Amino acid sequence: MANEYVENGIPFLRSQNIKRGHLDLSSVKYIHEDFHQRLVKSQLQPGDLAIVRTGEPGATALIPDDLGPANCSDIVIARPGPDTVGRYLCYAINATAQQFIDAHTVGAVQQHFNVASAKRLTLAVPPIAVQEAIAGLLGALDDKIAVNDSIASTADALRSSLLQDAQEQRLDDFVAQPLSQVAEFINGRAFTKDATGNGRMVVRIAEINSGPGPSTVYNDIAVDEKHLAQPGDILFSWSGSLAVTRWFRPEAIINQHIFKVIPRGDNPKWLTFEAVKSKLADYRAIAADKATTMGHIQRRHLDEEVVVPIPEAIARLDRQAGSLWQRALIAEQESLTLAALRDSLLPELMSGRLRVRDAEKVVEEAV
Repeated sequence: MANEYVENGIPFLRSQNIKRGHLDLSSVKYIHEDFHQRLVKSQLQPGDLAIVRTGEPGATALIPDDLGPANCSDIVIARPGPDTVGRYLCYAINATAQQFIDAHTVGAVQQHFNVASAKRLTLAVPPIAVQEAIAGLLGALDDKIAVNDSIASTADALRSSLLQDAQEQRLDDFVAQPLSQVAEFINGRAFTKDATGNGRMVVRIAEINSGPGPSTVYNDIAVDEKHLAQPGDILFSWSGSLAVTRWFRPEAIINQHIFKVIPRGDNPKWLTFEAVKSKLADYRAIAADKATTMGHIQRRHLDEEVVVPIPEAIARLDRQAGSLWQRALIAEQESLTLAALRDSLLPELMSGRLRVRDAEKVVEEAV
């Protein structure tokens, strides 16, 4: 299948692109139009439900109207009938069907949820007016989360562009220095061993890439501050899937293979983040050359030079770049709050324990 992927074309969704309630297209693959036309049974339509078969079986997302033609693999496609609201069904599956899905997940080597089992899944389906009301209510929260995601990505793009434009226009304001002089890199430790299952999340590479999931580890052990990630901290996974990210979730424990990146001196976080990001392509190339082991970089690679502004230029840029960094962080944290509210309302609405009119008041205050 991999030899059918092309740089641009028809989106080809896999299990990792389907999250509970939304699509994650950050790692989406593409196929050629001709190949898409040959895969008739796996073609996706707007309004379809995509249900994960392996990985996180049962996670369900609605295919949006603006995705356009798309195809998929390792996904159960459910097409809502005329008396059902697709968005409601998506919420219903994510809220109420996991026990059934877990009981019907099969396979000795790789667990999967198949089409035959999906056909036996039963859901409580109220009158269409009630479906629309619940879907609209919860959808308002998801729509606000989508707006926040756009705000965060736009703010980050503007910040990067601001730094690049400054370098192009005033080259004398920039100097080369080792990355290890820009920031301190503190490696995490093996905190998943003997984890208690309670307390703070242990941040591994999986959590950096996709956030918490069914396999996320929690531990309530005492940990030194240098191994804790606070909202706004910079984390850099230096092994496997190399990535740099701004941590926006609650306080968490940093596992091995991840650096906590602490700015040195008066370097702001946004500049430190951009400095690490500027080396990612080189670091990924280094990691890719380690064919016999898990790809990674070594400490000495942190001594390679990056181009950064001089102190006077940093002060000028920080007025805008710092505000953009903070705006993105606020949007990400607000989305966490909205998602928690949605997830708390979801089972209550689906079970009928909470009336739509009562939930509307809560949602109106949040959005």
